Amino acid sequence: MQEFFDANRRSWDERVAIHAEDETGFYQVAKVLNGEDKLNAIEAREIGDIAGLRIAHLQCHFGLDSFCLERRGADVVGLDFSPAAIAKARELAATMQLKTRFVEGNVYDARRLLDGDFDMVYVTWGAINWLPDIAGWAKIVGSLLKPGGHLYLAESHPTTLCFEWVDGKIVPHYDWRTPIDKPFAADDPTTYNGSQKQLRNKRVYEWIHPLSDIINSLKAAGLSLAWLHEHDALTWDLFPNMVASENGLYRLPADFPQLPLSFSLKAVKG
Repeated sequence: MQEFFDANRRSWDERVAIHAEDETGFYQVAKVLNGEDKLNAIEAREIGDIAGLRIAHLQCHFGLDSFCLERRGADVVGLDFSPAAIAKARELAATMQLKTRFVEGNVYDARRLLDGDFDMVYVTWGAINWLPDIAGWAKIVGSLLKPGGHLYLAESHPTTLCFEWVDGKIVPHYDWRTPIDKPFAADDPTTYNGSQKQLRNKRVYEWIHPLSDIINSLKAAGLSLAWLHEHDALTWDLFPNMVASENGLYRLPADFPQLPLSFSLKAVKG
């Protein structure tokens, strides 16, 4: 298992500089540096008033969403397994004179690495597909929350992640559930933000977790589902035929069969 984490970490360490440079504007770094909010339309609408909440942002990358959460009034600590990402997050926090704290470490070690209990655990967009054990992740989430605290999760829809663009068509390509010890490997030459800079560390490993596994794992960890939303939009163009909408999200063309592109949920610790 460690080999999968190590390969992913090497790739993410390399991607940080490309993402932070943000030549394509994908990450809206300049917007955040100018004091503006960059949360996507889905989570911006759903998280509600977070002023005064203590939030653990898991798999925070280099902290842009963490900063947005702080600017909305929350006390935020971000966790990521990439040393390069944490270093960049701390640099940006100092530059903007923000108080968000950042901790380096694997998400499965979060309970040991983060002090105290939290009102919210925040996990969004391209996070749980890097995790082999969804039940173990749910236990960590539950351990971080105080009674009455909740998880906010927004992610790509696992049904749609089973499809791939092949010869101009969206076709079934991956199994709907990935075994812990048998992730699917990818060797993409570039990262996903549109930059053409070539990666040296191309090999990464990912897992698909069905909605039932996610929800049942959270239930087993002592959380109850407050709501579950499925969306016909995503925060990036997963397939080449997707079109940008007015709110910064991407959708399939109106004359194309519609798929559930993303989902979000709120789960509360009893």
